[in-house]
Amino acid sequence: MKLHHVLAALLVTASAHGGSFTLEKTAAGGAIVKLDGQFFTEFVVDQANKTYLWPIIGPDGTDMTRSYPMKTVEGEQHDHPHHRGLCFGHENIGGYDTWAERSTFGEKPSDKTSARVSHLGAIKHRSITEMKDGEKAVLAVVADHVDAAGKKIIEEIRRHTFMVKNGARIIDVDIELIATEGDTLVDDKKDAGLSIRVPSEMAVDKGKEGKGTGRIINSEGHTDGDAWAKRATWVDYHGTVKGASVGVAMLNHPSSFRHPTPWHVRTYGLFTANPFGLQSLDKNSETGAFTLKKGEKITLRHRFIFHTGDEKAAKIAEAYADYAKEP
Repeated sequence: MKLHHVLAALLVTASAHGGSFTLEKTAAGGAIVKLDGQFFTEFVVDQANKTYLWPIIGPDGTDMTRSYPMKTVEGEQHDHPHHRGLCFGHENIGGYDTWAERSTFGEKPSDKTSARVSHLGAIKHRSITEMKDGEKAVLAVVADHVDAAGKKIIEEIRRHTFMVKNGARIIDVDIELIATEGDTLVDDKKDAGLSIRVPSEMAVDKGKEGKGTGRIINSEGHTDGDAWAKRATWVDYHGTVKGASVGVAMLNHPSSFRHPTPWHVRTYGLFTANPFGLQSLDKNSETGAFTLKKGEKITLRHRFIFHTGDEKAAKIAEAYADYAKEP
């Protein structure tokens, strides 16, 4: 076989499997994820009261997460410093808040926000339980949700699975919240769930910074502001970043808690799947508050697809149909 035929065959093979991931532990106890030797994302464990993935690099080399507050970039929105990359948080589990952080409330909290400051908790990374390289890589971790004094409230098991399909980069995030310490209130709150903060340029509306390039659309056809608080099986947020047409879709697996989830997705760039805030998102709904009994758990399952083009070009509806069939 001629050399150019061999090289062509190798390229086809590489394209079919999409690349190879490697994971490296950081000195802080987190991990860096690389795709074919190039940085893809980092699991950060020591910079806030929660763990998070940041930055996340899209299939064309574009940053798919806002840099603030980890890095100050001219032209970005500098609001909501607790919106860190891809993260999970909840305003009230067991009486404590892992959604917000101290910098959320400024240097001098008001009388109204002082109470929230006193109830700030944290998601404390405990250990990495699995690291697996390959075409489908895995980073599994365990963490403790703790109160303001550091006392454990619940346990969290989080599993990240990294892969490439049809040119899109994919991160599955499966979370188990376990009431290990006793019966625990999980409150109905608007500010709760699994989130990603999209780049400022890709926001639909950047507020005082002007209009963005973005568009939100969900599985039911709701767009932009109309997608907020609606239940849907998936939502896609796409726009232009540094001249590249890119997007991120978040898919809600049928086995996930309270599927199909309501979405706390905002035109300014916050993108959250929130199955907890039923009445907070819709005043006509029954409360979503409940008590997780000791030993019980809930499971949240979501897939992030980082793609080029809009939701049609990326075939997000078809991707969801495939994801829904997975056990």
